[in-house]
Amino acid sequence: MDRGDLQQLSKEQLIELVLRLQRPDKNSRTSSKPPSTDKKEKREGSRPGGAKLGHEPHTRRLADDPDEFRDHVPGVCEQCGVTFPSQAQRELIGEYDEIEIPPIKPYVIRHHRFACRCAHCGIETKAPAPAVATTTPFGPRIHALAIYLKGFQALSYERLSGLFRDAFGLGVSEGALMNMFSRSHPRFEIEAEKAKAIVRAAQVVASDETGVRIEGTNSYHWVFHCKDAVVHQPDYSRAARVVDEMMDGHVPAVWISDRYSAQQKHGERHQTCLAHLARDTAFALQHGSDDLPFRLKLWLGRAFDLAKGVADFAASTLGRKKRELEKQLAALVTAPSTCDLARALQAKIARARDQLLTFCDFPGEVEVTNNGSERKLRPCVIQRKVTNGYRAMWAAKAEADVRTTIDTARLKGANPFDVILATLA
Repeated sequence: MDRGDLQQLSKEQLIELVLRLQRPDKNSRTSSKPPSTDKKEKREGSRPGGAKLGHEPHTRRLADDPDEFRDHVPGVCEQCGVTFPSQAQRELIGEYDEIEIPPIKPYVIRHHRFACRCAHCGIETKAPAPAVATTTPFGPRIHALAIYLKGFQALSYERLSGLFRDAFGLGVSEGALMNMFSRSHPRFEIEAEKAKAIVRAAQVVASDETGVRIEGTNSYHWVFHCKDAVVHQPDYSRAARVVDEMMDGHVPAVWISDRYSAQQKHGERHQTCLAHLARDTAFALQHGSDDLPFRLKLWLGRAFDLAKGVADFAASTLGRKKRELEKQLAALVTAPSTCDLARALQAKIARARDQLLTFCDFPGEVEVTNNGSERKLRPCVIQRKVTNGYRAMWAAKAEADVRTTIDTARLKGANPFDVILATLA
């Protein structure tokens, strides 16, 4: 828009334009933008660090099976100086754990292969070659540690190689690390296929995606999960085709996601993430010019309250509360408004109107938000920020299968490192 265009605007149009330009940028509290994009608050306006008022302190739990015990007994009476005999009665007044990690160094087994010549016929017989002669010299624990540190502590190949060298005294090149991941992938691929089969049979499935760089292009890391399995999947595309290929024709009873078009129409019913709408409402409330966003905020608050106790209500009570919310929502989406932010929010909620209260029809089975998907994507976002993505698609798929295997096992409380080791064993 140049000077000529501005001169043709009316006074009211100019006022509206200036007000729009004065609106602050959206942040994580008023949109779906991640917290890492927020501008840092000034120190005087920021919240104080440390424990909050009323927070109960936590102390480390004593070890169940200590490796060594050391007793500390007073030698003399602090009042009169008399020496305590060795058989003096004792009273335990305190227990404390001192924890240390012993020096870690590689455990090397040297294999000697021999040949023997028969004294009877003169033929030389060679001993069978050990497995290490034709495979990697690195054992499964080294493979498991490398996979864990690369995938779940976001170490690059260079830093991972340096850690093995500096902390363990073990020389492992970046190429050897890459071979470890490539060699281990088929076993995690088997576990990932098992998780996909579970998701493809689930009645409630949630999904989300985030950006990632693969082979120098803007690509996407998808996550699909149900109550019994989690599936991570990289793809060059953000289109609905990825969902269709993942689900392989299965249509769950309920699909949970945000309002992105590629996430729509994959289930018989749909639950839109109310947390996304709550953030949009917060932005309209802060920068709008009428009370409609505030009324929508109150409605969302009532919906969240209902979701917290949805499993405890009788069917008749739950049905009545749902009808009340539907009636209130009908009035809100048709209420007149002069604020453009409020009207845009109103239109967005109206389009998702039949997807907002689906959780009421599946008490305790359908989440009211898609925060579970976002939490499962968070480690992938951290990995992207630290390593800037993947040089090859096979590497992205290999790491996604590792995450699939571990996140699925975590649903049952499994330890990530133990899961990796058991998969490689």
